[in-house]
Amino acid sequence: MSNPNYDNPAVEERWCYDRRADVVDYLAREGVVHGQVGEWPAWHITPYISIWAVESHKNPEWVGWWVICGDLPTDYISAQSIKHPREAMRGFAERWQEVASYMSQGKPHPTIKIGSPLVWSELAPLLQTRAKLLLEYANDNDIWVEIDSRDESD
Repeated sequence: MSNPNYDNPAVEERWCYDRRADVVDYLAREGVVHGQVGEWPAWHITPYISIWAVESHKNPEWVGWWVICGDLPTDYISAQSIKHPREAMRGFAERWQEVASYMSQGKPHPTIKIGSPLVWSELAPLLQTRAKLLLEYANDNDIWVEIDSRDESD
């Protein structure tokens, strides 16, 4: 079986549709009360990463949460002080670096639980690598040109 052609708009659309379903399922499992999940990612690189705007339950039509999903851990972060997907990406990266540091030391993070302590020594470097990649993406102006120009036209 050949790999999908992610340059094909139909394949990209299917990937995004599947990631949206993953986001909806994840938020339900986590018990996050929210409004609508965006129909399309706020930002993505198919087939690796997507960042989704999730409507606030308390303030409809406002982003209440950001969710990251793809070939990395699915996670969510409050949009209270994070107003752009690029900032959300940086927030995920910084949080993952902190969690990976705790895991590397064999200590539980005070608020975030990922995996069993038995696998932290394996998970920590993977999480650290993903965090480093997210920071590289967040710092790469070229991959934000389209979304930033869209924001300026609003």
